Amino acid sequence: MIFGVGIDNIEVHRIKKQIDSTDSFKKKIFTEREIEYCESQANYAQCFAARFAAKEAFMKALGTGWSNGVKFSEIEVLNSENGRPSLNITGASGRQMLQNEIRSSHLSISHLKDYAIAVVILEK
Repeated sequence: MIFGVGIDNIEVHRIKKQIDSTDSFKKKIFTEREIEYCESQANYAQCFAARFAAKEAFMKALGTGWSNGVKFSEIEVLNSENGRPSLNITGASGRQMLQNEIRSSHLSISHLKDYAIAVVILEK
């Protein structure tokens, strides 16, 4: 049974401006693994933007937004060896999933030169 669906899109240049201006934005929003992965990519800004959109889409699917202690850094986007993205959820975000009996999450991300988009589906 579907618990929630979230979608988010963002302009890549907005994220690029933030990550290029200060390290504090990256450290507040992204995990060390996400930073390492994105910085290894040719177009790092698209990578960061797609992960930002995924985090926002997750919050929308969960129905909390930034409330109830949910933090961007607790929502981690990982990639399998073949590139398939998935979510690793910890902290208050993970507790919200347990309280709502959410058993699985599905993530799709995509990006173009100027935009990144993500869709998250949460299932009970």
